[in-house]
Amino acid sequence: MAHRNWLTAGVFCAAFAFMAYFYGLTPSSADGKPMVLAVDPTPLVAVTGSGKQSFSIEIADTSPEREAGLMFRKEMADDHGMLFVFEKPSAVNFWMKNTPMALDLVFIGQDGRIKAIKRGEPESEAIISPGQPVSFVLELKAGTAGKDGLKDGDLLRHPAIAKASGSN
Repeated sequence: MAHRNWLTAGVFCAAFAFMAYFYGLTPSSADGKPMVLAVDPTPLVAVTGSGKQSFSIEIADTSPEREAGLMFRKEMADDHGMLFVFEKPSAVNFWMKNTPMALDLVFIGQDGRIKAIKRGEPESEAIISPGQPVSFVLELKAGTAGKDGLKDGDLLRHPAIAKASGSN
């Protein structure tokens, strides 16, 4: 009988240790530190009226990753961004609380076309929304979209976008 209790306690401890390990790997902004995701090996390419622009991106495709986003980031390269991937087209709302950098938020439809570009002000709690359903949001350093010629209707290409549009 005592052996069974030790076995049960051992299984419980192992399960707890397993959950604690994987919970610790979940991106979180609760500790005030920026979440940094791996850079995707495939660059995102924007096809604009002035040519193609390429960006290295991190992909936030889970709820915890989308919630943390670029919070607490103080700097980012001009050719770098974070692509937020949503399961289905929907109305999305962003804000800049705990985000010290000004950002361009590029709202993208399921077809990869830019629907709207909005500016996010540092630390603001103002809601930023495209006013229509989107499948993706690309966050770039403020001014990058204008400097690189991104406009409504331009096409963005990346395997994550192609998968959503069914053109993979």
